Amino acid sequence: MAITDIPILSMLRTRLQWAQERQRVLAENVANADTPKYRARELVQPKFDAPAGGSAAPVTMVSLARTEPGHIAGIGQSESSAAFRTKNESNFEVRPTGNAVNLEQEMMKVAANQMDYQAVAALYTRSLSLIKTAIGKN
Repeated sequence: MAITDIPILSMLRTRLQWAQERQRVLAENVANADTPKYRARELVQPKFDAPAGGSAAPVTMVSLARTEPGHIAGIGQSESSAAFRTKNESNFEVRPTGNAVNLEQEMMKVAANQMDYQAVAALYTRSLSLIKTAIGKN
């Protein structure tokens, strides 16, 4: 098995490539913040399916018990039991020029993307060092 065929490394590499491409798209959004009729763009996150050979156990929901009425309800216990949102909602204003880029929101996305990239890069580096240790090259 080649080192590029290890599933965790290929997933981390895909995530790094996605973060690089997302950085490019976010930079275009920031650069066009004053361009008339420009709409901000976003990339869809890559989905990593379960390995075909392995049969992972199904994930079950854990419910929290509310022992007092003043306690905060957990996910799935509130009136609107919407978990995490998978779509980006259009919470932006369109200026008179037709531009719909919210510069503050785009800069927050850039910062979050940078932190995600650094975390994935650290995981990739540690995974490679673990493999080196396993084969005795450390």
